[in-house]
Amino acid sequence: MVRCLRTDACRGLTTAEADRRRDRFGPNALPRPGTAGPVVRLFRQVRDPLVYVLLVAGVVTLAFGESVDAGVIFGVVVLNTIIGFVEESKAESALDALRKMVRAKARTLREGREWTIAAEDLVPGDVVLVEAGDQVPADMRVIRAADLHVDESALTGESAPVIKEHPALPEPTVVADRRNMLHSGTLVTAGSGAAVAVATGAATELGKIYLLLGAAEKLATPLTRKLAWFSKVLTVAILALAVMTFGIGVARGQGAVEMFTAAVALAVGAIPEGLPAAVTITLAIGVGRMARRRAVIRRLPAVETLGSTTVIGSDKTGTLTENQMTVQCVWTPDGRFDVTGSGYSPDGEVVGRPRSEALRWCLLAGAGCNDAALAQRDGRPIAVGDPTEAAMLVVAHKADLELHGAELTRVATIPFTSDRQYMATLHEMPDGDGRVVLAKGAVERLLVLCGSEMASDGTHRPIDRRAALVAADELARTGLRVLATAMKPVAAQDGLVEKSMPGTLVLTGLQAMFDPPRGHAADAVRACREAGIKVTMITGDHAGTATSIARRIGLLGAGAHAETLTGAELAALPEREWPAAVDRASVFARVSPEQKLRLVKAFQARGHVVAMTGDGVNDAPALRQADIGVAMGLSGTEVAKEAADMVLTDDDFATIEAAVEEGRGAFDNLTKFIVWTLPTNMAEGLVILAAIVVGSALPILPTQILWINMTTAVALGLMLAFEPKEAGSMQRPPRDPGTPLLTGALVQRILLVSVLLVGGSWWLFEWAQATGATLPEARTAAVNFFVAVEVAYLFSCRSLNRSIWSIGVLGNRWVVGGVTVQAAGQLAITYLPVFNSLFHTAPISMHLWSLVLGLSLLAWLVIAADKRLRRHFDQAAPAGPRSSTTSVGPPAE
Repeated sequence: MVRCLRTDACRGLTTAEADRRRDRFGPNALPRPGTAGPVVRLFRQVRDPLVYVLLVAGVVTLAFGESVDAGVIFGVVVLNTIIGFVEESKAESALDALRKMVRAKARTLREGREWTIAAEDLVPGDVVLVEAGDQVPADMRVIRAADLHVDESALTGESAPVIKEHPALPEPTVVADRRNMLHSGTLVTAGSGAAVAVATGAATELGKIYLLLGAAEKLATPLTRKLAWFSKVLTVAILALAVMTFGIGVARGQGAVEMFTAAVALAVGAIPEGLPAAVTITLAIGVGRMARRRAVIRRLPAVETLGSTTVIGSDKTGTLTENQMTVQCVWTPDGRFDVTGSGYSPDGEVVGRPRSEALRWCLLAGAGCNDAALAQRDGRPIAVGDPTEAAMLVVAHKADLELHGAELTRVATIPFTSDRQYMATLHEMPDGDGRVVLAKGAVERLLVLCGSEMASDGTHRPIDRRAALVAADELARTGLRVLATAMKPVAAQDGLVEKSMPGTLVLTGLQAMFDPPRGHAADAVRACREAGIKVTMITGDHAGTATSIARRIGLLGAGAHAETLTGAELAALPEREWPAAVDRASVFARVSPEQKLRLVKAFQARGHVVAMTGDGVNDAPALRQADIGVAMGLSGTEVAKEAADMVLTDDDFATIEAAVEEGRGAFDNLTKFIVWTLPTNMAEGLVILAAIVVGSALPILPTQILWINMTTAVALGLMLAFEPKEAGSMQRPPRDPGTPLLTGALVQRILLVSVLLVGGSWWLFEWAQATGATLPEARTAAVNFFVAVEVAYLFSCRSLNRSIWSIGVLGNRWVVGGVTVQAAGQLAITYLPVFNSLFHTAPISMHLWSLVLGLSLLAWLVIAADKRLRRHFDQAAPAGPRSSTTSVGPPAE
C-alpha cells in the first residue's frame, strides 16, 4: 500500500507533493451540493391542489367583500407555506451534520517531521498518527498498531470496539470486517498506531454514505398522497358543478350576473375551508401527545405516517438493546453466579453475594486489569474506553469491591494485542506484602497460561480446562461474550515478564456479558405484531449476536435459522429475489449502509409503509428514504437525528409502539373531521344547484354559507382533534397503503347526511315562506337547521363505528365547549341587529325553532339507525374482503 501510494512510511510525503495531491484530489471534505434558492423553495410549497382550492376560496370570498373570512383563508395558505419551507430547509441539515464529521485535526508525518494540520488538508498518501481519543480523519490503511481499538458503531453498527491490525485482506472484504482499515468519522478508543490515507472526502466510506443520503428520496406520506388526490377530485367536482349551475340558470333565461353569483355561492359552499387547518391542528395535537410519550416529531405528517406503518426496520445496537455491555453471569471453578441490573448503572448485585475468593479475584482481575473508566453525561452513566472493560468495572462495583485505589496499585502492563489475545497488569498489594499479576483475555488463550485454578476458599488446585471450556461454550451459545480472568501472586521485587507467564497463572473464572435487550423491547415487538406490523432487525452487527438478541425479544423462534439473512447473502441474491427475501426474513445482519437503503426500498416496492430506526451515520440514508425515519435522541449521532422524521428522547423501541398508537389515533380523528365536514359542504352546493334548477330563490346566501363553514369548522369540527384514542386501536391491522381516504361505507354515510341536510333545509325554507315568514326569516331557519344537524352529527362522528352511548356523551369536554360556543354564535346571528345586517338574517319565532330542532333530532335518529344497521351487518358478514364495497381514493400503486 505504501508503494502503491508512493509515500514513505517513516518520513511521509514532502510538502510539495502534498500540495500537488491536494490540487489533484481536492480537499478532504464532503462536497456541498447545489440546492434550490429560498425563492424557488418558497414557491414550491404552493404547488398542491389543496392550496389551489384554498386560493380559489380566498379569491371568491374576497370578491363578496368578506375580507375577514378571506384573510383567514389566505392566512392558512401562508401558514402552510411557511411550515413547508422551514421543513424543506431542515432537510439540508442532515448533510451539514455529515460534513462536520470530517472537520477535525490530524497528526501527520511530512518530510520526517510530525505536523498537526486541519483534516481538510489531508491527501492520499499522508501518513497519519492516531491514538486513543482521536477521530479518524480519512479512510486509512493501518501500517503500525499497538493495542489499537476503534469504535465503528456509528459507521457499521458493530456493538464493540474493533481491534485494528495490519495484515493483508481479500479485496471483497466488507467494511465491518476490514481489520486493517481505519474509516473516516470513527473514534479511536484505545492504543495507538500509524496509517496511510488511501481515500479522502467523498471517496471515503463516510463520503459514500453522504452521497447515498443526498440521493435518498423523501417520499410523500400516505396522508399527503391521499389528500393530494382528494383535492384534485374536489377541485374538478366543484368547477363542474359551478359551470353546470351557471349553464342551467342561463338556459332558463336568468341573468348571467345573477347566475355567476349563484355559481360562486356553490363553489364557496362546496369548498371545505377548514380542512387544511384541521389537518395541521390534528397533527399538531398528535405531536404534543407523542412528545409526552417521549417521541419528538420533526415533520407534522410523520404523525399520521406512524399510524399507517406496516413494517418497522429496527437497528439493533442502542435501539433494541441498551448499547451498554453488561456482565450477566460470572462462572468460577466452584460455581456460577448471576448478576442483576443492566448497562453501566451500578444498580444491581451479584446474586447472593457469596463469600467466594475465586469470585472476588475474578472480579478484581476484570476491574484491575482494565483501562476503561465510568463517567456521567446528562445524569446517566457512560463508558470512557472499551465497553467490555467498562462492564467489568460495573460488575465489580455491584459487588462493592474497591478498585484502582487503596486496594491495588498498577505498576506495569502487558497490553492486549490481537496476536497476544490477553492483557496482564502487575499491582502492588495494599499491605506491602508482595505483588499480584492480574490477567484477562480470550478463554482458549488464557487457559494455556494457567497451570491451576482457584477454589472458593482461595486455595489453588490443578486446573480442569475441560470444565472451563464446556462452561465457556454453553455461555457463548446463548449469545454472550466470554472472557477468562486469572491471577498470580509474585514477590515484591518481581516484575512483569511475558515469557514467564505460560503455565503459571491461576484461573479465577469467566465473565459472560452482552449488550442486553431494552426492558420493554419484547413487549413492544409483541404489541406491534398484534397490531399487524412486521418488525425486522436491520443491523451491521454479527449474525450470531443479532440472532441471539432477536430470539430474546421474540423476533425469531427457536431454530428459525432461515429467518436470518446476512449482507453477504443479500449481495449474492439477484435483484428479482429481493422482494421474497424481505418478506421471509426477520433479521438482516452484517448489512452495509447501501444494503439498508435497498432493504427499505424493497419493502416500499412491496407496498409497505416503512418506519426505519437507527442511531448511526450508517443508518442515515435508510432513515431518509423510509416513510418515517426514527432516530435515537440519547445515543444517536447528529447525522441520524437530522435525517429522521422523529427522535426518541429515551432511545427505547417501546416508545415507537406508543407513537404508532398515537399516530393511529391522529389519523382516526382526521378521518372523523373529514366525514363530519363533507356532508355540509356537499349539501350547501346541492341546495344552490337545486334552487337554480327549479328557479327558486336561494335558500342560503354565500355570506351565510361562509358563516356556517368558518364558525362550525372552528367551534365544532376542530374539537374532534382532541378526541381520545378509541380502545383497541392497536389490536387492528394497519391500514393498507392502497386504501383510500374514505371507504365506501363512509362515502355512503356522507351522502346520507347530505341528503338529510338538503331535504330538511329545502322543506323548512319552503314551509316557512308558505306559513308567512319573510325571506330573511326562512333563510335564517335554514342556516340554523344546517348548524343544528352539524351539532347532532358531530356527536355521532366521535366514533365512526360505535354508538355515542358506548363512548360517553360527555367523553370529550372540548366538544361540549365547542357546541356551547356555536350555540351562542347562532343566537347572535339570529337576534343581534348588527349580525342581521351583515349576514341578511332575521329573528325567528319559537315555532320555527321547534321545527329546526325537531328536524335535527330526526336527522340524528336516522344517522344513528344507519350506523347501528351497518355495525350489525359488519358483525354478521364473514371475514375477508368485500368486493362489493365501493371506495373513494387514489388508485393503489
